[in-house]
Formats: sequence, structure tokens, C-alpha cells
Amino acid sequence: MKFDYDFVAIGGGSAGFNAARVAADSGLKTAIVDGAEDLGGLCILKGCMPSKTLLYMAEVLHLAQKAKSFGLKIPSARADMKAIHARKKRIIDEFASYRQAALNSGKFDLIRAHARFTDPHTLALSNGRALRARHFLIGTGSKISLPAVPGLAEIKFWTSDDVLDLDFIPPSVIVLGGGIVACELTQFLNRIGTRVVLIQRSAHILRDHSEAAAKVVQQALVDEGVELFAGTQIQSLRPDARGVAATFLHDGKILTRRAAFLFNALGREPNTAPLNLAAAGVTSRADGQIDINRWQQTSAPHIYAAGDCSGPHEIVHTAILQGELAARHAAKVKALKPVDWSLLLNVVFTDPQLATIGRLERELDEAGTPYLVASYPFNDHGKSILMEANYGYVKVIAEPKRGRILGAEIVGKDAGELIHAFSGPLAMKATVFDLLRAPWYHPTLAEIVTYPLEELAGSISPS
Repeated sequence: MKFDYDFVAIGGGSAGFNAARVAADSGLKTAIVDGAEDLGGLCILKGCMPSKTLLYMAEVLHLAQKAKSFGLKIPSARADMKAIHARKKRIIDEFASYRQAALNSGKFDLIRAHARFTDPHTLALSNGRALRARHFLIGTGSKISLPAVPGLAEIKFWTSDDVLDLDFIPPSVIVLGGGIVACELTQFLNRIGTRVVLIQRSAHILRDHSEAAAKVVQQALVDEGVELFAGTQIQSLRPDARGVAATFLHDGKILTRRAAFLFNALGREPNTAPLNLAAAGVTSRADGQIDINRWQQTSAPHIYAAGDCSGPHEIVHTAILQGELAARHAAKVKALKPVDWSLLLNVVFTDPQLATIGRLERELDEAGTPYLVASYPFNDHGKSILMEANYGYVKVIAEPKRGRILGAEIVGKDAGELIHAFSGPLAMKATVFDLLRAPWYHPTLAEIVTYPLEELAGSISPS
């Protein structure tokens, strides 16, 4: 059987690019097939990087507006959306240019076309060409989903793409959803001066995180002026003289809220429909994500999948790990290990941030695994108090006999940075005693993690 390539990555985002890079370095004749108008992938173009750029600018604005709390006189601080948009575009263009240069480096072929399977080893490309390969990596990412919400399909709405590309301050926005994207961009909109109503179906926002952590973020949003409704059921969405009206059930009452714009932040779904996966013998789960084993192989063993289209977690660094693993497996690299999900790291970039790592209480409870837990609040810590950063807590989870760290949860100022205090120790199977032997400088935010560590150490008799 004649093949054009040993390894073809379909999609040039985080999973596909890194898979192709590793495959080429492993000696496989490699190509990336990507027909997107702009190269770079979701993270760079319409995800992580533009959103975090905007969130940080909004945080600077928020601090300036809180100047009086710090004894400062700043007469006024407001968003200049033309300038914010221009800065975001300049930064993202630089990131995208760097990725585009890497894609065109010559280490592998870059084929600008859309692809669909015609059989397990053949792709039909939109440029009229047919391409055959020994191995494929599906890394086509995700797209905005359109859930069955009454009236949503018939009404004009924004997606995260639209919010990330704003160059004006919307007067008012209704946000549907309470996930990470919904919460981060709700806070951004609110801080630049938009009146925001957030409507969430689940009992609390950020439903994939603990209720305690989610409630801290929820309270912060409400304290900043977001009108937030959780535990709702949408009855209807319809055009209104002011833009859009949302009618929903909340606490046994029918309520209606109106705004100039509607933001659909109800999640994403795998972007696999155009691929004709059935022709390749590739199956998917009920949620649309592609079935994979621990080596990223699909139901067709020579076809791999990684990133948002396969999950189980839609996080950039895990997509990279998955793509690299798939390429090494295809290249028959020896002594491989699958992705270790017990080290899972997750960050929500609201303010306060919410970050977790490792195995958390809900998972341990479901598995019947014994553990000890201790926490400490930010509002009783010197550095966070002087920073007016009083929301949240640090929680550490440890094995009860030897004190090995199992996981941690931080909700508070710079939690996304602080959680990395546990990354190395968790990977090295360190104990609370190991971490307490390390120096922790005073006064720093980071030293707050020593308080739950000390409490845990007091509950354990080291062998």
C-alpha cells in the first residue's frame, strides 16, 4: 500500500502542531492539513491569549477604579475600547505570526485545505487532491455549540469570538451560561462598563468545580455589580425594542431581563462533523468527542485524536501532551507513558482566580479513597490583606498515613500562579513534610499555602 506520508495531523492548533513537530523529529514523513482562513489555532486566535489579554487590561482598570481603597487619588479611569482592541490585536498578531512561522518552518509539509476521510487511510482535500497516510492525528478542536434553548436558534446572538473582538463598550449584555468562558468574559464586560445579566441553568456557576470555590467567584461577580441568576430554566428568548429579552424561571418566579445584546456562552462541541469519521471507522461518544484509548488511538488504531475533539479535558497544555504522545506512539518510541490525569491542572481566570491540581474531594469521595484536607482563607493572610485581595482560600488534600500531596484547590488572588507551588511536588509524589522543608518568603502570597500544610502535618505522624 503506497502512502504519501507516515503521519498527517488534521488541524494545526495546539494538538496538531505539536504532534507534527514531534512526528517529524522522530523521523516520520509528516504533514499538517489545515484549511482555516487564519492559522494559529483556537488558543492563539480566539481563546486563551486574546481573552487573557483583555482580562488583564480590565483588571488594571478595576484596580485604578479602586484607587480610593489604597489611599490614592485617581480622578477617573475608564476603558478606551478602540485602544484596548488595537493592543489586543497587536499582541495576538505577534503570537499568530510566531506560530505561522513555525508551521512554515519546513520541518513538515503544510497543506492549506479542508479534509474529509474517504477510507481509513485516505483524505479527500478541498483543493481536489487525495492524500494517503499510515497514521493520522485528528486535532480539529471545537466550535460554538447551539443548545436547544427556546428561541436561541431564531435570534441574533454573540459568541465568544464577537466579545473578544469588540471595539466599543456595549451598554448591556445578557450572558447565557456559567462556565469558564461565560464567567471570565462576564467580568470583562462588567469591568469595562457594560451592564451584565448572567443567566445560568445549574445551581451555581462553574459547575465542574467545587460548590465552595464557585460560590467565591459568584460572590465576587455579584459584588462588582453583575446581576446573576443561577438555577434557572429559560422559557423564551426573543427580539426586543432594546435588543433582546430573556424570560426564565428562577426560584419559582417567571422573570424577564432585557439588554442590547445576547452572548451565547453555553459551551463548545467537537468540530468533527465535516471529517466523515464513519468512512475511517472512527467512533464518538454521546457528547460528540472521539473515542480514544490511553495512547490517544481511536477505534481505528492508526488514527489518533487529541485536544478538544477528544477530551476528556479541553485545556491547551493537555492537548499538547496528547498530541506529542500520539506522535511518539505512531513512531513506536519505547517506554511511553500515557497522560497522567492525576496531575490535572486547571485555571479559571476570573478575579479572584480559581485553580485546581490533582485529585480533589469529589473524585476521592467517589472512589472511596481516604484523605485529609485543610484550608486557610485569604482574608486572614498578611500579603493578601494589604493587597485588598480578601476573597477565597487555599485548600490542600493529602494522603492520611504519610501525608503525600493528592491535590490542591485555590480560589483567590493570582491562584493560577500559586497553584504551581504544587505542580512539581505532586509530580514527584512529595509529602506535606517535604513542602514544609522548603523556604517560603515573608510577606508573599505564596506563603499562604504553608498554613494548610502545617495543619495537615499536625494531623499526620510521619513514619
